[in-house]
Amino acid sequence: RRRLKTLSRKGLPCEIQSFPRGSELINSLMIQLMDEFKNSGSNNVIHRGLFEVRFLTTLSGNAVIVLIYHEAIDETWYEEAKKLSDRLQGVNIVGRSKKKKLVVGDEIVEEQLTIDGKVVKYYQTEGAFSQPNGKVCEKMIEWVLTHSNTLDNKSSDMLELYCGGGTFTAPLSRNFHRVLATELSKSSVELAIRCFESNEINNIKIARLSSEEFTEAYNNNIYYNRLQQADINLKQYDFKVVLVDPPRAGLDPLTCKLISQFDTIVYISCNPETLARDLQTLIITHDVIRLAAFDQFPYTHHLESGVVLKAKITNNNKTFPIKRKLDE
Repeated sequence: RRRLKTLSRKGLPCEIQSFPRGSELINSLMIQLMDEFKNSGSNNVIHRGLFEVRFLTTLSGNAVIVLIYHEAIDETWYEEAKKLSDRLQGVNIVGRSKKKKLVVGDEIVEEQLTIDGKVVKYYQTEGAFSQPNGKVCEKMIEWVLTHSNTLDNKSSDMLELYCGGGTFTAPLSRNFHRVLATELSKSSVELAIRCFESNEINNIKIARLSSEEFTEAYNNNIYYNRLQQADINLKQYDFKVVLVDPPRAGLDPLTCKLISQFDTIVYISCNPETLARDLQTLIITHDVIRLAAFDQFPYTHHLESGVVLKAKITNNNKTFPIKRKLDE
């Protein structure tokens, strides 16, 4: 997703003529859309009151353009947006103004990623989180898949917190007997369910819970009806591996304590600072055995990281580190 305009160092708007660092499709649509605005004039209903443009594109060639307005949009806008969509080869267009949303086409697009030679279908929508760099995302998933693929795991279960639309959940399910995923966002849960059904995966269950809520449920402090509605009995699971992919704020202390109970932790982070903070807690009980960095946002300071931790060997209440080499 990218905005059509940005700010210069002096805080003044400056027009972006092209965006080669983004996807080719974003770059193409951005230029076409700016040409449309220039040719239509400021009084055109599509142009009038517009203050922000967002793009969502996939490696599969699907796209959604989101037009956000200060002024109200109506059926007149919708008819003009349909014409604009036709001129842009049928691209999906979403119009947003205060308390109103109009959609031309579909606001949900299909993405296809190739993971270890197998195509996995995903579904994305504007406003719901998705990994922005498809090619780097494929490498991230393959890395996690490789380092969670052991014979011991085939008969055990995996817990995933912050599963989003099922980016890691779907391909990782092949490495485990069962997978339980949690996600608080309702729209992301719906996208994840659609992903699992489309890929004909039947060993995953998903609960709409925050990490804090799951921690309370797992520790038998509170029982949530949403678990019962999803036909989930936590006592039936044998979790050996937990995967977390938290937001930039990282993990809360209770979730850190929860995941410390499991043999293997896979931590995907979009913020090295909060990752370092959380690792100070996790390395008390676990050793870091794998570490990788993924450049999701080239030419920026943002960095995605992956860490695999293994529980320390204990003997008579003493803890011993595991001697293993880290990935180069």
